[in-house]
Amino acid sequence: MKVLHFYKTSLPDSIGGIEQAIHQIVRGTAQLGVTPEVLSLNPLNTESIVDFDGYRVHRCRTTFEIASTPFSIVAFHRFLQLASKADIIHYHFPYPFADVLHFSTRVKKPTILTYHSDIIKQKVLLKLYNPLKRLFLADIDHIIATSPNYLATSDDLRMFQNKTSVIPIGLDKSTYPSPSDRRLNFWRQRFGEKFFLFIGVFRYYKGLHILIDAASTIDYPIVILGAGPIENELKEQVAKLGIHNIHFIGQLPNEDKIALLQLCYAVVFPSHLRSEAFGISLLEGAMFGKPMISCEIGTGTTYVNIDKETGIVVPPGDPSRLREALQFLIERPDEARVLGIRAEKRYWTHFTAEKMAKSYADIYESLVRGT
Repeated sequence: MKVLHFYKTSLPDSIGGIEQAIHQIVRGTAQLGVTPEVLSLNPLNTESIVDFDGYRVHRCRTTFEIASTPFSIVAFHRFLQLASKADIIHYHFPYPFADVLHFSTRVKKPTILTYHSDIIKQKVLLKLYNPLKRLFLADIDHIIATSPNYLATSDDLRMFQNKTSVIPIGLDKSTYPSPSDRRLNFWRQRFGEKFFLFIGVFRYYKGLHILIDAASTIDYPIVILGAGPIENELKEQVAKLGIHNIHFIGQLPNEDKIALLQLCYAVVFPSHLRSEAFGISLLEGAMFGKPMISCEIGTGTTYVNIDKETGIVVPPGDPSRLREALQFLIERPDEARVLGIRAEKRYWTHFTAEKMAKSYADIYESLVRGT
């Protein structure tokens, strides 16, 4: 069975939550006998094909971009070529160019769509896009929500509940590298073993400005791994407040990331807007047995992190409640340890890549059979 995935970006060109989710789906279903290929747009504006971790990625040149949405003239032809050989087309939403491609190429193959997130920020353009979006979602054969929370709170998904299933994003822990003693000792000497860790791209919805406010009256280290478009303003906020326990360490190789995940005391994930639909790095924290702090935003973050079971869930955008959560964990190490144990148990029960891939493979099979 051949499955063509389509999204605006993919590994290894771009590293983000949706790209990681696509990678885990593609890699996991390939191990179950599916032949997956990925079509995406290349930020370097070149045409190329690359074999990556057991599957093939086709890159198309970007022609122009509107509101962070890349469009490609050459993608029409490439999509037709690849789709003609595929048994199933697997779209990843949101990406409005996929809607255009779907209707303009008129490819008659079974379709599935993973609904990663509502469109939150582009409110004016969303009004123009809404009619096409509704037609697109209506035309898809099967829709996947990544958590029951998101299915319950998304207006778009509620319209199509009759053809929507929930398959949580899963991770394969065996694909994560084991850090060397040298890297573990390096980070242990720098931060000790009682620090909080944030991992992610610095975007408007990540709530890092709230975390910085929360950290202004506490002393223990908060390590921020990543980079992104609002990095300078976050660093300016830290400098203005005179905070010395916030440590920006940039983007790092996977070995260092895993070393920090193994060493950290807890994972903090302050995303405060619905643009954060799931939280891969939050799930990584659970996978490594860490207690978590997150916000209740009606998305998958609160499906990964259950309040008082695997960590603490606080109201979004509230520095004082976030500060209380940080202090609660640091002052109650025995309770923090138990929360971490439960977090890892929840990962093995609900969020393995094997479980996710099997669920997708079953739906692929059903679509091909027409049942």
